[in-house]
Amino acid sequence: MTTSTEAIELSIVMPCLNEAETLAVCIDKAQGYLRRSGVVGEVVVADNGSTDGSQEIARAHGARVVDIPVKGYGAALMGGIEAARGDYVIMGDADDSYDFSNLDPFVGRLRAGDQLVMGNRFQGGIAEGAMPPLHKYLGNPVLSWIGRVLFRSPIGDFHCGLRGFNRQAILNLHLQTTGMEFASEVVVKSTLGGLRVSEVPTTLEKDGRSRPPHLRSWRDGWRHLRFLLIFSPRWLFLIPGAVAFLLGFFGTLVLAFGPIVIGDVGMSEITQTYLAALAVVGYQAIVLGILTKIYAQHEGFNIPRSRSFDRLERRISLESGALAGLGLFVVGLVIAIVQFSIWAGTGFGPLDQSSAIRVAILSALFMMLGAQTIMAGMFLGALKVGLRRN
Repeated sequence: MTTSTEAIELSIVMPCLNEAETLAVCIDKAQGYLRRSGVVGEVVVADNGSTDGSQEIARAHGARVVDIPVKGYGAALMGGIEAARGDYVIMGDADDSYDFSNLDPFVGRLRAGDQLVMGNRFQGGIAEGAMPPLHKYLGNPVLSWIGRVLFRSPIGDFHCGLRGFNRQAILNLHLQTTGMEFASEVVVKSTLGGLRVSEVPTTLEKDGRSRPPHLRSWRDGWRHLRFLLIFSPRWLFLIPGAVAFLLGFFGTLVLAFGPIVIGDVGMSEITQTYLAALAVVGYQAIVLGILTKIYAQHEGFNIPRSRSFDRLERRISLESGALAGLGLFVVGLVIAIVQFSIWAGTGFGPLDQSSAIRVAILSALFMMLGAQTIMAGMFLGALKVGLRRN
């Protein structure tokens, strides 16, 4: 509890959208924790447009209500965090699934200097029926594993709704998402931003609502996965693109010299056509991944950096891209000219169809890669145009 003259150490923020059934008990638990622990704090309810009287319930139980007009879980939380007055914030859902009466582990880690303290429900315990099997055995473990792999995060439960953090450190991350993927954005940007991140065991009880939760398993799971992949262009574009390009390019090149038979499987111009298409798609993915990362860094997004990529960025430009693309295009054009000359030497008579098609595919591949490289270089030049920013 606080007085008007006391500096607030902790703000307990609860997002709320029609939580009249459980909001009061959550606030009472949080207020009880503040009284028992002696922590100078407040309870903030970030209301996202409730129509069931949640606002009045919150005020009646001593919470400060902040109205958030922008819809979404992330929007409500960011509005609450911005309105909070404490040095630290602990956020948690207002459905009575998290224990607001036992926040000492979070406060202790925050006072020790950690800037993000995540709850881990798998370590603390999940009550029977508190988490759907789809979330418990597939959704949360898989998405958390992907997050740990892509961003080298130490967090084992990316989507725990009970977490604490240094308010200013989180505001400095300039979080943007408004939906459920906000949970992933906090962890990813905190990790990439070099914040001190830790986790503590916490429990999850079956929520006290009679209505279904706002969470939609497949829709919100996809939004989390999409965020993780887009924020890591290396894994979304560069690595899959490189595999596809190398397989497609060298397969096309080898088949240009003649059919290949492996066991009972024969590969010729039809296989070569598909491999050339694979090479083009893979190359486009590589180019898009590079341009995406350059754009993100140019705009100041906090994404993973590497020395090798920084060196690559310094070396590539509109001019170097145009020259490399022109070189690839000329190689394809020379192959086409040689093929045309051979045809002309026969008096434009019939050619061996299989051989001619294989050479034409190789020629077309080089010219397409060259054109793509030239256009990518032009786009890169546009990205690097210096602009005065307000």
